[in-house]
Parts: sequence; C-alpha cells; structure tokens
Amino acid sequence: MTRGVCEACGRVSYANPRPVVSCLVEQGDQLLLCRRAIEPGYGRWTLPGGFHEVGESSVEGALRECYEEAVARVAVTGVHAVFDLPDIGQVHSFFRAHFVQPGFAAGDESLDVQLFGWDAIPWDELAFPVTTFALRLLMEDRARGVTTSHQGTLRWSGEGDAFDAARYRLDEHLTSVAPD
Repeated sequence: MTRGVCEACGRVSYANPRPVVSCLVEQGDQLLLCRRAIEPGYGRWTLPGGFHEVGESSVEGALRECYEEAVARVAVTGVHAVFDLPDIGQVHSFFRAHFVQPGFAAGDESLDVQLFGWDAIPWDELAFPVTTFALRLLMEDRARGVTTSHQGTLRWSGEGDAFDAARYRLDEHLTSVAPD
C-alpha cells in the first residue's frame, strides 16, 4: 500500500477505516429501528448508530448514538457482530442492547422510531446492506436459540446498486457462541 509521506518532516499520512457503532435494541420479540432524516439513506430504516468519535469507547459511542437517534436509554449486553467494509473504508460494530428506561422518540437524525416484530421488519426499506446482514444473523441466532458473536468482511460485487444487500457477500465469517 502506498502512503503519502511529507518530504520535509517524514510524517506519514495514513488512510484508516472509520469505525461505526450501532445498537440492536430488543424488547421482547421486537427490535428498535430508526427512519433516517439524513443522507445517505434518507427515509429508509436502520439501527440507531453512527460514527464512533475520538475520546469515547465503542460502547460509549453506541450508547450516545442510540440516544441521539432514538432518544433511548439502553444498556449494552454484548457484541453481536463486527464487519469490515473495505470498499468504503469502514468497520461496523453492532452491540446487543436492552432498554434501561422506557420510551423512545425520533432524535434530530431520525424521522421516526419504531419497535418492529421480526415478521414486520421492513427488509426492502433498510438503508444499508451491513444492517441487513446484522439483522439476518441475529434472526438466525434467535431461531437457533443461541447468542453468537460474528466477525467478517462484507464485499461488494462491484456491480449494480451499492445499497443493495444482494450485491454483497460475507467473507471470512467467524463465529463464537456464548456459553449458557
């Protein structure tokens, strides 16, 4: 990989991936989703989440984003998935969470926030392929009755719409089942 280096001082200019953190907030058999009020994906549904900021841990970032987007107070219970997206230079961390206070509402970056049963998730209206993969894996884990952490790389085919989850494959998929 070629990196820019300042000829005067020798400082290397690194192009690092940007971390994104999200919460999978479940209440019984329902999951919290936010309808985006910003681009990309304006008007489409996603999990409460966003960019991890300097000065906070991944969990702190996920909790902050959940409050900013869904005005929800939650607690993280574990890691669900970590996906590398090398095509766009991002690493997405998804944390399982539950409400610690009742209630939620649309934050500044959300048009709407709702709890969806697994049979009512608006799959065709999800904003990002990485969200689709995280939700499908969680749904599969729930059907098997296991709590699993996933890690892998989402690779875009390079053809068609980059927001179409069918254009991606999950490579290097590693799993770890939590003990009972």
